[in-house]
Amino acid sequence: MFLTLVLQARAQTSGTQSLVGRRAPEFVRRDLTGHNLDLARLHGKVVLLNFWATWCAPCQIEMPMFARWQEQYGPQQLAVIGISMDDDSEPVRRMIHAQRIVYPIAMGDATLGQRYGGVLGLPLTFLIDRNGIVRAKFQGETDPGKIETSLRNLLDSH
Repeated sequence: MFLTLVLQARAQTSGTQSLVGRRAPEFVRRDLTGHNLDLARLHGKVVLLNFWATWCAPCQIEMPMFARWQEQYGPQQLAVIGISMDDDSEPVRRMIHAQRIVYPIAMGDATLGQRYGGVLGLPLTFLIDRNGIVRAKFQGETDPGKIETSLRNLLDSH
């Protein structure tokens, strides 16, 4: 039984790891303002895709930083997208209003999480290049400098 659980955990982890260097799974969702959020339409932009939840303390720390980056690097074709893994949108709406988050936020679910290798811990952030290829993955509380360095490298590479 223990060996089975270890193998399942490794398979789930390796599924997430295997996205780096591969095309990002496409999705279309309605964001919380009612607009379509279509990953395919962001081709040509660098995408910071962040899975988060209202109960996740590191997520709450990252979100204002991501909003600043959207403002700072948006002219260089950065698109920040948040995917809330909360079950209910009302706490999400309250939080993004309180934190003045202006980048698009959509609600996630197990299906979308599985397409991204399984969202086993939050926050989970992917950096996707202008051609739709996942170039980096950051899971859990991460040094913001590491994320920003990778982000700037992608923005500068075009």
